[in-house]
Amino acid sequence: MKIERFDLIIVGAGPSGLSAAIEAAKHGMKVVVFDENARPGGQLFKQIHKFFGSKEHKAKIRGFHIGEQLLKEADDLGVRVELNSTVVGLYQDREVVVRMGEEVHHFKGDSIIIATGAAENMVMFDGWNLPGVMGAGAAQTLMNLYGVKPGEKILMLGSGNVGLVVSYQLLQAGCEVVALVDAAPKIGGYGVHAAKVARTGVPFYLSHTIKKAEGDEYVTGVTIAEVDSHFQFIPGTDKHFDVDTICVAVGLSPMSQLLKMAGCEMEDNPKRGGQVPIIGKYGETSVPGIFSAGDVSGIEEASSAMIEGRMSGVVASEYLGFISKEERDEELEKLDNSLDALRQGMFAPKNRGKKIENTEEGIHISENLLKKGYVADDEIERFPGVTHKVGIHPVIECTQNIPCNPCQDACSKHCIKIGSEITALPAVEADSTCINCGMCVASCPGQAIFLVDEDTKDGRATVTLPYEFLPIPKVGDAGIALGRSGQKVCDAVVTNIRTSKAFDGTSLLTISVPKEYAMKARFFKAAD
Repeated sequence: MKIERFDLIIVGAGPSGLSAAIEAAKHGMKVVVFDENARPGGQLFKQIHKFFGSKEHKAKIRGFHIGEQLLKEADDLGVRVELNSTVVGLYQDREVVVRMGEEVHHFKGDSIIIATGAAENMVMFDGWNLPGVMGAGAAQTLMNLYGVKPGEKILMLGSGNVGLVVSYQLLQAGCEVVALVDAAPKIGGYGVHAAKVARTGVPFYLSHTIKKAEGDEYVTGVTIAEVDSHFQFIPGTDKHFDVDTICVAVGLSPMSQLLKMAGCEMEDNPKRGGQVPIIGKYGETSVPGIFSAGDVSGIEEASSAMIEGRMSGVVASEYLGFISKEERDEELEKLDNSLDALRQGMFAPKNRGKKIENTEEGIHISENLLKKGYVADDEIERFPGVTHKVGIHPVIECTQNIPCNPCQDACSKHCIKIGSEITALPAVEADSTCINCGMCVASCPGQAIFLVDEDTKDGRATVTLPYEFLPIPKVGDAGIALGRSGQKVCDAVVTNIRTSKAFDGTSLLTISVPKEYAMKARFFKAAD
């Protein structure tokens, strides 16, 4: 039996696996990556939204573009990527057994990185196994990889970032999201993600969960009900929705079976997502030469997974002598700093489960945002990005400490300031002059920046907002402006549409509204 040997075998061609492959190949290692899917890139090619972080974290770049960049870089470095290749075994002496088509092949690696990612969790309720009930990730695959709408009328269960992001993408695909439901008493994901869903009119039902999926052969409706602090249904709180699809976004579990098979020490760690390997700082497992990277060792964002992958690639390179310890330490120090920046703020791993009442600046967090998905009109003014000036100026409705700063870099006139702390709330410089270029609006991953002229001298105001729906309205189109809650605030007319390659798929839609609604109009809905 022929056994092919590599310096490094990586299992998983997602963000962490590809990043690890690139780093190792840069140092001269012979690398192969196995992935069970027909396409490489893992979750990246489903992620049509723009990433958070800073320039070094690929902020304001859409996930699928990042995937394209990683694939090209890996290919240019000679990394071999084997698709439709399921790793079915990882044995002693780092022997890897792979099913490729109808054949089984054996490989040996002097080092191995497991980057298998995570699988969607499911929650059981009456009718949970009916056709029409699916994971949010599956819905995202249908939409963004295959161009298929998962359904027409959809209820989303789960308000973490996955549930919020996929809800927005369902709307972009032309689906109706009838409600976003979560048993928890507050929104689990980023407030800016929730706010961009809420202002389209999708209602949030916190402290609610699914009681029953209705239908005989497939989903035709769903009943939800309110739950108490012990997550027990409260009698008399049932609410019914006619839907054909229920999407479930209730977390992820690491796919760590190969690490367990290899004899790595494991632990049940709820903070890291479940059954995970016990690892060192850079993904070193208890078995020499076997490393882990990405969600398989703890659920985080894709930006963090890419850095963890790079770290594992560096450590594997030093383990086999391709670089010195001094070179390893120098590279890891840079990567440490980059990863540490992403692990700050209100959503940092160290803050999971904690009740945070104030921002880092000492501003009381919006209770309405946590419970209903949007910042109330009487709360918004207390945040530093919300200012009033004569003429066009940015209004930044970013109200949580999230590691993200592309708006600061995007403004050539330095109107926006975040500072050295990437998690600081953005502020508008008082003596700056906005030139209405729109780069800040287009670059914001949370779609939380608007350009406002509060008084155009004719009793009206203009609001320029990010718009990522089809069809794009035309100048002169009449419609209604929706507020942060998704309710109508006034009539509106489109006065300008701007598209640019630099905006990366985000259109800038300018609407004219009565001037008293300048600080309330945040979404445009065309007239029927």
